[in-house]
Amino acid sequence: MKLWDIYATMKSDVSFIERELERTIVSDHELLNETSLHLLKSGGKRIRPVFVLLAGKFGTYDLEQLKRVAVPLELIHMASLVHDDVIDDANTRRGNLTVKSKWDNRIAMYTGDYIYGKALMLITELKNPSIHQILSKAMVQMCLGEMEQIRDFFNTEQSVRQYLLRIRRKTALLIAISCQLGALAAGASAKVSQALYRYGYNVGMTFQIRDDVLDLIGTEAQLGKPPGNDIKQGNITLPVLYALQEPKLREPLLAHIHHIRERNGETDVTEALELIRGSQGIRTAEELANRYLDKALEALKALPNQRAKKSLKDIAHFIANRSH
Repeated sequence: MKLWDIYATMKSDVSFIERELERTIVSDHELLNETSLHLLKSGGKRIRPVFVLLAGKFGTYDLEQLKRVAVPLELIHMASLVHDDVIDDANTRRGNLTVKSKWDNRIAMYTGDYIYGKALMLITELKNPSIHQILSKAMVQMCLGEMEQIRDFFNTEQSVRQYLLRIRRKTALLIAISCQLGALAAGASAKVSQALYRYGYNVGMTFQIRDDVLDLIGTEAQLGKPPGNDIKQGNITLPVLYALQEPKLREPLLAHIHHIRERNGETDVTEALELIRGSQGIRTAEELANRYLDKALEALKALPNQRAKKSLKDIAHFIANRSH
């Protein structure tokens, strides 16, 4: 099943959010307008807005209210990608030129800052102080996650726990609060919003681990960028950490990582990828991703039975098994 098949019953509402995203970032400043729209039109799964909408189904569903959560959360995600691309010196994303590649680093940073600002302007229209507190805390955590990733570039001594904390901050929290804030904006009960937070957090962890696995085993056609991009940038992900725990692989893999670092990522990583693919690292990482998936599905049991619950279950399975 494709993701857009799962979205099918929400097609008009997702299209509405897409139009609102464009309307929100339109600017009188010609260059900002061009860069922001370039980022928006490069696509994306729109998982976070969809989680907001589905969570809203467990309360009083009001698209005008929910857009004030769905649009800002997607904008925050988009802004973080622009900044990521500068940090990672990435030239393409989803097969398209990044803002930093098409323009330059300064323009990319200003574009990201502008989109963050637009997100915060829109969400102030919601009067529930809990929503603002949850969002601000999550944004602080996301920044910490970014700093930790930079700190741990090429750090082969980091623990699995460090990796998990980092992806919790960088990825899982924003997905978790997408579910939680959608429920709060719709006036759902505390029990429902907490269950949705647990679901979103565990789906987010599954999402990032799967993303890190795909970077090692996917093709350029699937990924929209060359495989092995993470290791070139010095991002030591879960499958690599597990592979480094295998005595026979540790020294040769360390030698490859050291070589990649010396060349600032400007080198062929085929042999390093072959070592990782031949290890138990991929399988062990996938097993952990599946444990998070099981926790996400368990959290759904606290929710009333309705179509939105089935959609959340289907999305979780899609995320765990996706190939792009």
